[in-house]
Amino acid sequence: MTYSENTEYLLDVMKRLLAVDSPTGFTQKATEFTVKELEALGFASSVTNKGSVLADIGGEGDPVIVTAHLDTIGAIVSRVKDNGRLKISNIGGMKASNCETENVRIYARNGKVYEGCLQLLEPSVHVNRNVADQERSFETTEIVIDEDVRNKADTLALGITNGCYVCFDPRTVITSSGYLKSRYLDDKLADAILLALAKKVSEGTVKLNRKTYLFFTTYEEVGHGGKGGLPADAEEILAVDMGCVGTELDGSERKVSICAKDAHGPYDYEVTAKLIRLAEENGLQYAVDVYLSYSSDAQAAVQAGLDLRHALIGPGVYASHGYERSHVEGAENTLKLLEAYLQK
Repeated sequence: MTYSENTEYLLDVMKRLLAVDSPTGFTQKATEFTVKELEALGFASSVTNKGSVLADIGGEGDPVIVTAHLDTIGAIVSRVKDNGRLKISNIGGMKASNCETENVRIYARNGKVYEGCLQLLEPSVHVNRNVADQERSFETTEIVIDEDVRNKADTLALGITNGCYVCFDPRTVITSSGYLKSRYLDDKLADAILLALAKKVSEGTVKLNRKTYLFFTTYEEVGHGGKGGLPADAEEILAVDMGCVGTELDGSERKVSICAKDAHGPYDYEVTAKLIRLAEENGLQYAVDVYLSYSSDAQAAVQAGLDLRHALIGPGVYASHGYERSHVEGAENTLKLLEAYLQK
């Protein structure tokens, strides 16, 4: 498929950012990536103590924060086992059933990076007749390291200890039909959408109707990404995060989703109504849904006591927290809604 120059940029920066491992608590490289990308677009940014990136991209009056998160789900070594393999503890919503047999990178504290794979205990069907019936959890799986390790001492000698991060291969694919497949589209697709917006502002093709901050957070997957470091003059926060796709929901990979309520309560009625109206006026593919097992950095900001109107939109993402799927049209519809909301 042939895309516009800006969509090509969106997809390129998405792929490059997906290649940067950044589970919650291990986001420094993603922070550095974002600072450099904003600088290349002509925008200065600052980094909070927690590693979030804040950039003022222009506009005047009625300040608004547009936020997405750089951190992803992942895992950390909780025990080096006697056989030299690794027991892991999930970070955020990572589930063993969604990442069995996935290749991983293990970041040792000495700076070395090792490869491995998450496997079921005794995974060979020629040895274990009960493979199909076994529960999948982080108690019944282990990381097999792709090094010659036979015991705990061998693994410790590599520099792999408790607390080392384990990062799962994103396996990013863009199909000829426009589908985007990868781990961590939540929320790196949204990060790319924000950077694509910044590019259009930099080029002058989007004129902002209000002072606009971009805020890339680093602790969303554990619930407190939006609870600090936000500019004090802001009146509103718009989270751009994945839109849920599933049974009894109207969202799809090709639509921009507008969330009216999530597990923590409703979003601002007037802001949400404006987003719906703009989606209709601009002929966008969109859905309005209620997410029962979901939260966002906009909710985190409000829960922290900040006096902000808040809303949530995002491209539809299927199979969330697993091997996720979205579509170029979903990203484009989300960007167009952002432009409509912020443009003079």
